[in-house]
Amino acid sequence: MAARPSARAGAQPGRMVVISTLGLGQILAWGSSYYLLAVLAPPIAADTGWPLPWIVTGLSIGSLTAGVIAPRVGHAIQTHGGRLVMATGTVLLALGLLGLSLAPSLPLHLLAWVVIGGGMGCCLYDAAFSTLGRLYGQNARPAITTLTLFGGFASTVCWPLSAFFLERLGWRGTCVAYAILHLVLTLPLYGLVLPSSSKIAAETRSLPSGERDRQIASGPVLDPPWLMFAMLATGISLGWAISSVISVHLLTILQAAGFDLATAVALGALVGPSQVSGRAVEMALGKYYRPIWTLVISVLLVASGLGLLLASPHITAAALICYGAGVGIASIARGTLPLAIFGPERYPIWMGRLASPTLIAGAVAPALAAVLLEQAGPTITLLVLEGLALVNVGVALVLLWLQKQT
Repeated sequence: MAARPSARAGAQPGRMVVISTLGLGQILAWGSSYYLLAVLAPPIAADTGWPLPWIVTGLSIGSLTAGVIAPRVGHAIQTHGGRLVMATGTVLLALGLLGLSLAPSLPLHLLAWVVIGGGMGCCLYDAAFSTLGRLYGQNARPAITTLTLFGGFASTVCWPLSAFFLERLGWRGTCVAYAILHLVLTLPLYGLVLPSSSKIAAETRSLPSGERDRQIASGPVLDPPWLMFAMLATGISLGWAISSVISVHLLTILQAAGFDLATAVALGALVGPSQVSGRAVEMALGKYYRPIWTLVISVLLVASGLGLLLASPHITAAALICYGAGVGIASIARGTLPLAIFGPERYPIWMGRLASPTLIAGAVAPALAAVLLEQAGPTITLLVLEGLALVNVGVALVLLWLQKQT
């Protein structure tokens, strides 16, 4: 007699165990890649004499690398599941961080960021969302939303942790410490806790695995919804480009508006809690509306926040809270809307295709904004960002209309 489904399901870790494992991995992965140089760049420059802009360029190189490999990562998760891909990304992050710790010259330092970028492509949100979509199908939306709550604490946890390591171990030792954390904590958790993707898929979605998955992965991706894909890729890429610029240049913009450094830092610190708060509200209310409305609300909040930032320095706190909430729930839309539009069968492949332009835009935008800041000043830069945000509102409304036609 065949085993009952409940018995088979009982052999697999529960959803919260899986989400918590991925959440811990997100905190460490973001903290040791995207947020690493916020703490380490000045000490690296002081210790080595390398130009600070070139040190910071390492993160752009990592993001570009992640964007280039993103489609292949999506195919790999579709075919093999997330466990192998996430584990591989963790090893790449560890190797890249060890490379940073040992790099005797700037070119080797930047080469290490190529390796870290490979880990970013295999470990950050897009890969984690794909893993959850591969595991839980259309039921993955609550899991994706919960995962973004974990990710929202990455800077809150890892900036103080990086400072703690820096004070005791130096910047090279900090890189080694993060590499060890990946190898002794994240990697075993991924290997032991992340379930077999094919088994979960068979139980939760009643989809055949094995040969069927390979056929899906190798089949054509851009079917009838090509316009939907193009608009979604444009919207997500614009949103990520804007948030990348603000994350890099916010303090400069605030200081140009007349705030001293301490006040600018205090105001900038409002963005992180606002992101988490926005995601918490979305987690509570998101079940009452379609994911497309998450995107619409997020772009409206971002455009409103940037508009308020332009309007008056006296309402900067309100502007940044509004902006932060919009960016926070944009991360949820980035994971849940493709699942709703394209369905679960090819979700990892769609996510890989969407991640590529998004990550590349996020890598290039801060450098372009730096040139604009230098040549035209912060007010013009903010006006350009507001213009892009309003374009993104239009893109979201077009997506809303397209969904209503289907």
